[in-house]
Amino acid sequence: MDSQNIPEALLGCHLFSELTELQLDRVRRHSHLIDMVEGESLFFQGDEAVSFYLVLSGRIKLYRVSPDGKEKVVEIMESGATFAEALMFMDQPYYPVTATALAPSRVIGINSRDFKSMLRESIDTCFLLLGSMCFRLRGLIREIDALSLDTGTVRTVSYLLQQAPSDQDNFELQVAKSVIASRLSVKPETFSRILKNLHEKKIVSIDGRNVMIHDRDAMVSLCSG
Repeated sequence: MDSQNIPEALLGCHLFSELTELQLDRVRRHSHLIDMVEGESLFFQGDEAVSFYLVLSGRIKLYRVSPDGKEKVVEIMESGATFAEALMFMDQPYYPVTATALAPSRVIGINSRDFKSMLRESIDTCFLLLGSMCFRLRGLIREIDALSLDTGTVRTVSYLLQQAPSDQDNFELQVAKSVIASRLSVKPETFSRILKNLHEKKIVSIDGRNVMIHDRDAMVSLCSG
């Protein structure tokens, strides 16, 4: 894909669906394609936020690093997801996380300052952006509730159910177990014990990244109990 095809890619994302052809062309002129290899960082925590991003393919890990060097995965962004767009409304925006590719990835970087200026011309896009940020905020609130109220086992089982296709019980994890543990705020050794316990109870077994669900009803019961 070259820059001329960026408008077509943007139309696949609801955030840009209300833009006119002229506005899409303006976004194209203030956007750039980025191809990333696994392990490559798009930006680092504390960098000045000059762009926000749309994931075209691959998988991007957003994470924070504590002063003592510990990593906490905040979100994993997949194809079709946008991130860092809320920062355009801050006077002195800096990325609060680091963004690193978990797999070969392609993203579009969109200039935040120009896009913010263009929002004044598109009320519909303003509402789409507001809705997107509210949806993400609700998701973060649900996550806070889960961290406060749910056990590590419940968070793990819930994650596996979310990843599992509805029509099959065998599937492959798309990210490393260490990344999943960080995303669920579970220590790697605790995560391993949870998986072992689920295996011993014949609920779920995991071999490498391959997951086999043996008792989906038991998983649902764990999450709802």
